[in-house]
Amino acid sequence: MALCLANSLVARRGYVPYDQLVRYKWWYRDGYMSSTGQCFDIGSATRQSLQKFEDRQAKFAKKYKIPLDQLDFLSDPELLKKFDVNCSEQGVAGNGALMRLAPVPLFFYKHPTQAIEYSGLSGFITHGDDKAYDACRYYGALIVAAVNGEEKDALIHKRFYDKHKVWFGDKPLHEDIKHIAEGSYQKDGYDKGIRGKGYIVSALEAALWAFWSDKGSFEEGVLAAVNLGDDTDTTAAIYGQLAGACYGYQKLPEKWKEEVYAKKFIECLSKWIVHEGTHWSPKGLKTSEIASTTFNKSSWEDEKNSNELNVLKKNQNYQLPVSTKDLHTTSASAASRKNPNDDATCSRSRGRTVIEPSKPLKSDSYDAFETVPRKSFEHGDTKYARARKSFKILTI
Repeated sequence: MALCLANSLVARRGYVPYDQLVRYKWWYRDGYMSSTGQCFDIGSATRQSLQKFEDRQAKFAKKYKIPLDQLDFLSDPELLKKFDVNCSEQGVAGNGALMRLAPVPLFFYKHPTQAIEYSGLSGFITHGDDKAYDACRYYGALIVAAVNGEEKDALIHKRFYDKHKVWFGDKPLHEDIKHIAEGSYQKDGYDKGIRGKGYIVSALEAALWAFWSDKGSFEEGVLAAVNLGDDTDTTAAIYGQLAGACYGYQKLPEKWKEEVYAKKFIECLSKWIVHEGTHWSPKGLKTSEIASTTFNKSSWEDEKNSNELNVLKKNQNYQLPVSTKDLHTTSASAASRKNPNDDATCSRSRGRTVIEPSKPLKSDSYDAFETVPRKSFEHGDTKYARARKSFKILTI
């Protein structure tokens, strides 16, 4: 799903949630971007959201007389605004929203406000709980800060959120996520209740515990995450996003890098993310007109023992470049979302055989419609059919 998300950001040169859902659907139905050529181990929340997306597509095609062979390639911004991409509901807070996150903060790293809001929205389209939205926002902020050069001590500091609140606009974090941001994970692991569960709050805490305790070693952190048990692959994938952003590619164990499936393709896609993301700017503004945020790498060391950290040095005329409420017209305000009744609905149940035949869609219309050419796939549609010799760790 991370590869699907990365491909969407590159091919569409920005955040287009409809296109993201289309690619997730391709993965679910046809194995798009899968290392095995088929979908496997999909979470129940993700499956249900994608099925709801398909149902909405069918109704949308009928209402607007869209030919079915063009339905996955819509490009008219005004038409896309009419499609409700939020295919989940309150109470759905599985870790599947967080495990695929990294491409978003990596793409928008130059614009923290947008990076954080889009991080939250990227999870919200399939996991509709406040906690999922805010877990993705907070983790996206950590990745943005890491890519922009902030040291690990600053990332795990208990006041990281307080010192970066300008990035979060007028939407405070959910109390459960704020509790983690204030350092709830900084304790002895399993014996003190750290668990790599399918519930997104537990998964976030477990991944941050692994990062906090890894002694600067990516390998040690991955093994710590896996050894927590439960949803091991997802906990390790969440850990790997932040650890990779902080430590860099060169710190990844060579023996693991050699085992990554489609390594050259992933490296190429990563370069495309950097290229397109570097040239992206908020709609309607030129890069030169956007208020800058300067990341002061030395400030943390200068004030490590101070009660008042000065991680960011902002220019005097700093303003939020774009209101976060304008980033996605179909997103509900975080303040208006209700909390889930309990955590039972947040677990990520799994099934090994989940591929189902695509639903036949019916339409009587074949009117011309503006589409994205099929060549949009050229950044990553190759199917890898050869059998894999082994699998160890894949981090995106």
